[in-house]
Amino acid sequence: MVVDSSWLIDQFEARFPGSEDEVRIARAPGRVNLIGEHTDYSGGFVLPVAIGHDVAIAFRVRPDRNVRLYSCSYDQMAQFSLDDIVVSDDAPWSNYFRGVAWALTEYGEQGDAKACLSGIDAVIAGDVPEGAGLSSSAAFEVASAISLLVAAGMDPSVIRNFESERAIEVRRRIALVCQKAENLFVGVNCGIMDQMASCFGRADHAIYLDCRSLEHELVGLGLHRADVALVIFDTGVRRGLVDSEYNRRREEVEAGARMISALSGRGGIHTLRDIDVSLFQETRDALPPVVARRCEHVIMENKRVQDGVAALARGDLGAFGNLMWRSHESLRDLYEVSCPELDMAVEIARKTDGVLGARMTGAGFGGCTVSLVHRAALPDLEGALPTGPMRKGALESRAFVADVVDGAGAE
Repeated sequence: MVVDSSWLIDQFEARFPGSEDEVRIARAPGRVNLIGEHTDYSGGFVLPVAIGHDVAIAFRVRPDRNVRLYSCSYDQMAQFSLDDIVVSDDAPWSNYFRGVAWALTEYGEQGDAKACLSGIDAVIAGDVPEGAGLSSSAAFEVASAISLLVAAGMDPSVIRNFESERAIEVRRRIALVCQKAENLFVGVNCGIMDQMASCFGRADHAIYLDCRSLEHELVGLGLHRADVALVIFDTGVRRGLVDSEYNRRREEVEAGARMISALSGRGGIHTLRDIDVSLFQETRDALPPVVARRCEHVIMENKRVQDGVAALARGDLGAFGNLMWRSHESLRDLYEVSCPELDMAVEIARKTDGVLGARMTGAGFGGCTVSLVHRAALPDLEGALPTGPMRKGALESRAFVADVVDGAGAE
């Protein structure tokens, strides 16, 4: 489900009463990545879908340059000026919005982007589980960008469009600005996949995204036709990206690309995207063992994405599911970003008749698994998966069927 618009406007009017000016809503969905994990920051391929859980922002334009934010999740107000955008220690959740405002100022489409932004009052709510690997941060960032751009005068019909060249370019720019915000303001060295998925998702389609060129292609899933559901299992185990091994993994694969380039003597190698399977096999033994494992995962995962797109094109969900199993094994053994709870959930799915494939999804060290499941098998899988906290200090675990929906928009 998504955040209810009427409820959100009521929350807005309770916090910011007294004006007859129009209240608008910007919203952006979370995402789940079907296959192609930890490939995006090497310029590789990914295959995410936008899911029917979102972050919504009700907002009204102010006559000045001040921004007042209220978070329903944190029951906290935050305020800053567009002329003095700094990191907040008191309301760290607001740094994602601040970062987007800062990035629009620094990297906005128009030359004088700073002068174009307007202050707003805004209420933020979301039902994307935080820290679960479903990209609540990117959803918040994209919704923030849309609210600021619409407040600055962008026609909302542009962002409601998915087809025109102008709409595609606006969505691409939003994704890039939001990535800048997370990289340079929040301090998480994420790739581009999450923001692109939130911007470009379409109902019943996956997004085959080239993370180097940012070209994307919609790939039909055919889930309804095959009577198959997309099931997300949230382990309840949380691990923040800032204090995790994420940045270390990125450093390892970047080092691996440099080493393979030097060993092979070939020019034009910038990331692991530029290295095919045969070249990797020629140079693997000369790499440090840890670096070799990381590189093997990324190079083979890129191939799994391409094979997965081909499987979906011919309607072979069974073959796609087999690639999901192999992806999890690689993430567990080679990239080493899984955890016991994720492994347990995948193993339960493997032992349940009617499950076509399952894998961990997201950065890892906790979060969620994603499974393709025949609908007739849903009760068996849901009954076999754990309920309650899976480790001390974890949240309640839960399984739910995810709808595949359109990307971000404005109301």
